[in-house]
Amino acid sequence: MRFFQTMRMLRMAFHGIEALKGHDFSRAANAVKKTRTLAPEGCFSLRLSGNTSFSTSCFTAEGTLAIPKIFPQGLKPGVHFGALAARLKSCPFKAKRISLDNILCCFTILLIASASIAAQTKPKPAVGYSIAGTVVNAASGEPVRRATVSVQDEESRQIIASVETDSEGRFSLDGLSAAKYPLTASKRGFLTGYYDEHESFNSAIVTGADQQTSGLIFRLTPGASLHGVVTGDGGDPVEGASVMLFLKPHHHNPGDRIRKVEDATTDDTGAYEFDGLAAGDYLVAVKAEPWFAILQPSNEIPQRLEGPVSALDVAYPVAFFDSTYDEAAATSIILTGGDSEEANINLHSVPALHLLFNPAGIADGYQGGERLYQTVFGTRIPVNKLTMFGNSQPFIVDCGGLAPGHYEAVQGTPSRILELNASTSQRIDTTFGKPTIAVTGIVQTAPGVTLQGKTKLVLNSLDDTNHQEPISTEYGTGEIEFLDVPQGIWELWVERNGSVLPVTSLTIGGQKHPGNQLIVRDKPLQVTATASLSETRVEGFARNKEGKGQSGVMIVLVPKEMAAFRSLARRDQSDSDGSFSLRDVAPGQYTVVAIEDGWELDWQRPEVIRRYLSGGIPVTVTEDSGKLLRLTGPVPVQRP
Repeated sequence: MRFFQTMRMLRMAFHGIEALKGHDFSRAANAVKKTRTLAPEGCFSLRLSGNTSFSTSCFTAEGTLAIPKIFPQGLKPGVHFGALAARLKSCPFKAKRISLDNILCCFTILLIASASIAAQTKPKPAVGYSIAGTVVNAASGEPVRRATVSVQDEESRQIIASVETDSEGRFSLDGLSAAKYPLTASKRGFLTGYYDEHESFNSAIVTGADQQTSGLIFRLTPGASLHGVVTGDGGDPVEGASVMLFLKPHHHNPGDRIRKVEDATTDDTGAYEFDGLAAGDYLVAVKAEPWFAILQPSNEIPQRLEGPVSALDVAYPVAFFDSTYDEAAATSIILTGGDSEEANINLHSVPALHLLFNPAGIADGYQGGERLYQTVFGTRIPVNKLTMFGNSQPFIVDCGGLAPGHYEAVQGTPSRILELNASTSQRIDTTFGKPTIAVTGIVQTAPGVTLQGKTKLVLNSLDDTNHQEPISTEYGTGEIEFLDVPQGIWELWVERNGSVLPVTSLTIGGQKHPGNQLIVRDKPLQVTATASLSETRVEGFARNKEGKGQSGVMIVLVPKEMAAFRSLARRDQSDSDGSFSLRDVAPGQYTVVAIEDGWELDWQRPEVIRRYLSGGIPVTVTEDSGKLLRLTGPVPVQRP
């Protein structure tokens, strides 16, 4: 049995030598592995003439005496097999006769160095491509360790692979196919973000031949926080106060307005906190009720109008940081990544007001048609303090316990809206208010073809002076029905299946107007909106003066018909290879512009974007363009 086992080992030795002769180290390694399975357990050694032995740990000085028979160029004692492999390029086996001892000696060397053979084999090409780089703190520039970095599928946004950064913030996502991958990073205390993110856009990483996808610097922004304490008269903490956080617009585009972004409620110490905030310009407002306030209603109208019935009929006015009751005097709080700011606000109670509605002619079936809102930075806050009193018609609706401030009183059908800055108790006569207007009609995709399927319609206010909150409704067969639209300038948006359809025109009173804007005056409007179902995608590359694709560039598709700009314009951000994709483009004539560092521009203003049109690339989309239209030439990158 031992004889046959030895012969099989010798046969494997011959295979190993043949592999070495052909410089096929991978096959030699396989021969070693097979020989190991045949060898007895423990150290494998061979005895040669002169009692020379070879240890599995290193070459002894005596053992090297046999080496020159096979390697006339010499081999130093203790040499690593890697050095030996490097010396085989002249392939001495071809010029020497190989004896059995030579074979056993050589193959013993193979066994001794088997642990390093794999390292000396020809490197196999890596399977797939890699995305590698470093995650750093966007505020400090320091590496972010143990952040989770993920690549997503471009269409579904499902995570394909994830890794965690090391102690130096480095990451490498390997084995990826040639594709385009959105890259995202997250860590507690930081805002989850995409690579080179601007607003809702980012630069995906493109893998493939000749693509540079290593050495990326992923700047992850630490979240900011805002905290403070709300106190009342005498410095006592105010529990249960509603703290509202507002964000001022970053740009000055049409329709931009101050938005409420978060709410918080104070605890029993009067404390509140907002964390995980993005960088921005914030405003803080506080609305609360004094715990000691006692509203004592009276059935006597004169008493309600003359002032508080009780000394405890008091209220807190809405207060703004830094402890002012004047909205225009509110102090902004500018936060950058990682900031932690304190904003304490003090409240003082004042005599409460009473606002009286007189719903003349309303019968016993009264259902509370009066509505009162307090407005804070243009945001409506419902006031739920309306009570009806009186023993006969007309009933009186009283809203008491109010603090001085800016209010909107709404009454009737169709509604009338009366704006008032209330500083004293008073009657409300909404007949002096502006009537709301009904806006009705249909959404069509072509003349006589009504849009089908569940559709969300949104009216967005464009008034610079009288900001209104968006009005939305949903219908199943393309109807437009907004019954209480305040007068002003609005734009109509159509959403279906999660996509915003470009509104190419509005027909009002027989007159066709490009775009999606309408003016609501004092008469009902009948509107026919034409929305495009086009799925045409315009693709191209943004290239710099050197002809190289440039990442992170703002791409804008500008329609020739500027009156339809807000509805038809499209934006994107160029990916790592300079490529971009503009989706759902309606038929028409356009210019594609690429603007480096253009994210600070008021790009929606025609007078701003016109400056870049001469350096753009014209493109025409037709009904026959299909789902994909590729630009024939690159779009040159311009600077602001």
